[in-house]
Amino acid sequence: MAAAVADGDHFRCIRSPDSAILWRVLRPAQRHNRSRPPSCAKPAASMDAIAKIAFVALLVFAAALRIWLCFSDDGIFWPDEIYQSLEPAHHLVFGYGLLPWEFVRGARSWAFPGLVAGLLRTAAWLTGDHPRHYLVAVRLAFSAISMLTAWGTYQLARACGARAVGASLAALCFALSPATIYFAPRAMTETASALAVAFGLALTLRSQASRRQEVIGALLLGLSVLFRLQNALFCLGLLGILLARKQWRRLGWCTVLLLVAAVAYGALDRVTWGSWYHSVGEYLRFNVVEGKSAQWGVSEPTLYLRVLWTSMPLVMVWVALLALPGGRRSIGLLLTAVAYVVVHSVVGHKEFRFLIPVLPVLFALTGAGFCMVVAWRPSLLKVSAFVVAATLTLAACRFHGLTFGDFGQYGPDRARDSAFDDSGPINRLLLVAHDQPDLCGIAVLAAPLSWTGGATYLHRNVPMYGPGAWPGVRNFNYAVVRGASQGRVVAAEGSYALVSLGHPSCLADPKFQWRL
Repeated sequence: MAAAVADGDHFRCIRSPDSAILWRVLRPAQRHNRSRPPSCAKPAASMDAIAKIAFVALLVFAAALRIWLCFSDDGIFWPDEIYQSLEPAHHLVFGYGLLPWEFVRGARSWAFPGLVAGLLRTAAWLTGDHPRHYLVAVRLAFSAISMLTAWGTYQLARACGARAVGASLAALCFALSPATIYFAPRAMTETASALAVAFGLALTLRSQASRRQEVIGALLLGLSVLFRLQNALFCLGLLGILLARKQWRRLGWCTVLLLVAAVAYGALDRVTWGSWYHSVGEYLRFNVVEGKSAQWGVSEPTLYLRVLWTSMPLVMVWVALLALPGGRRSIGLLLTAVAYVVVHSVVGHKEFRFLIPVLPVLFALTGAGFCMVVAWRPSLLKVSAFVVAATLTLAACRFHGLTFGDFGQYGPDRARDSAFDDSGPINRLLLVAHDQPDLCGIAVLAAPLSWTGGATYLHRNVPMYGPGAWPGVRNFNYAVVRGASQGRVVAAEGSYALVSLGHPSCLADPKFQWRL
């Protein structure tokens, strides 16, 4: 064991079995900076500095992967990332866009498209309204939201009692998970609401939270419900935790603020749809009463457990080992996460993206569990932290191998298809079509319109038709086809081509509507 020996104003380390006693004896000789034995503390301080540098470097690496995706992937995982967000937002900002049934019947709140519309308007003002520019800007914004969610996961882990090292590993779980990297640039309610859930729970569950933090946290949870109705489960979980802790003052404040958010939800529906909670009623009627969500597929109850493993096995190893021990410090948060997964598991239609809001909670519990486990053997702290961080880094390096099968998407026929850039060639041809000065109408014959980027990618106020949906061939003068069998090829990518049909003008279509 090392001991510090005074030598004037300097110190040197010696080896002695009685070093602790020797230090106490010699301590009065130190007149300056009595709080530490300087020479002996330097190695530990150096290791802490190295750990911080490594943590920041891994976060930069995670951000770089997301930025790369912003510029390289024009694909679609599921049509909702276009038609529940970008297209309605484009309709708000530019006056046209293909609206799905939800925004015709009123089964969705305009809160999230309103947020995306703000991003589109800002991007168009800063970079011009070319679709290439504002699309990248929106992807970068959502990637930034994803990285901020990693920071929110850190804060939530600290609220669960984790030390800085465990909270850092929790943040890295979110930042380096292949699934969160994949979904980061996509404009989905789940990716945005995960940020509100993470910080909302972190601020309201912090032991020494100020009144201001409580207010911000509760309002963030309310905002997450405006984005995604199912996030109300986290609000109920929060109230249950505060009730179990008998934190009456905080429980009262959070209840009032969540009710304020609920009133805001209804008021927004009143302004946009004409009646209070219109979108809630239509959504529940369609999915629960009529059961029509099953038309998009029904999966077994264990799907979520399976796809969590297949999409990010190296990360889930640590969640499986450490989340339960971490739950001993916050049993209410663990039960909330379990309830969220169970409720989604009993619903027939399942998609991996529905789990994104609960991932910060699972990873925060993992960070807290790490601290509890290494507390039994403190000497293994540094080695254990290195092993976990190395495993997460390896997982991130393998993210581009994700397939639709890893996410349990689209059945066995497409299980081995890459999840990246699906429909990307079609969307890039729509970007080329945007630049054609004589464009007066376009038909996408290579795929249904729901599997394209719509008006957000085309960004021309001209009729858009899907396969077999046009009145006549003279209503459009460009087409996206698979295999150029007619017309002049303007651009091609893989088996897809944008062709000009040679019509100098298009016949007006008075029946055309911007409906998907």
